[in-house]
Amino acid sequence: MTRTPLAALHRLVWTALMAALIAAGAFLHFPLWGVPFSLQIYFTFLAGLALGPLWGVGAVGLYILAGLIGLPVFAGGRSGLAVLLGPTGGYIFGFLACALVMGFASRVKGPVLWTRGLIWGLVAILAVYVPGVLQLKSMLGIGWDEALTIGVAPFAPLDIIKLVLAIVTQRYMSRSRLLPT
Repeated sequence: MTRTPLAALHRLVWTALMAALIAAGAFLHFPLWGVPFSLQIYFTFLAGLALGPLWGVGAVGLYILAGLIGLPVFAGGRSGLAVLLGPTGGYIFGFLACALVMGFASRVKGPVLWTRGLIWGLVAILAVYVPGVLQLKSMLGIGWDEALTIGVAPFAPLDIIKLVLAIVTQRYMSRSRLLPT
């Protein structure tokens, strides 16, 4: 398959769209059992699945860059280097690894296979949680038990649901020929 200038433009537009959706996902949050349920990681999963590893990371990188230059794209409408270096910044950096890992799940054209998507998705969730918990623990000066209780336990079940929804979305979009080529 030959890449045309129009295909390249299509992929760039999709990359910007996924960055914007990740930012919108930070604002789309609902209190659920005392835990904020946001769609940020859902769109990060989808960026990797829809765009592949390179462009998925590009979408997350564009999102992070937007926050660094002062656009209020991080959770709570925050922005700046202080957010990235603060207690929750590790999770944001983990989004880069998440998109990369999810991109490997979609290396084959067409709908991602369920087993492949779920296995890579669980690795992607870990890729978000490891730097997130490390930075949370370091910045707050808390122990491992507390860091895992605060930074993983309330979110893991919800993130698995978001992973499943991202796979469903990618499968639908792939079958409908809506994804970039």
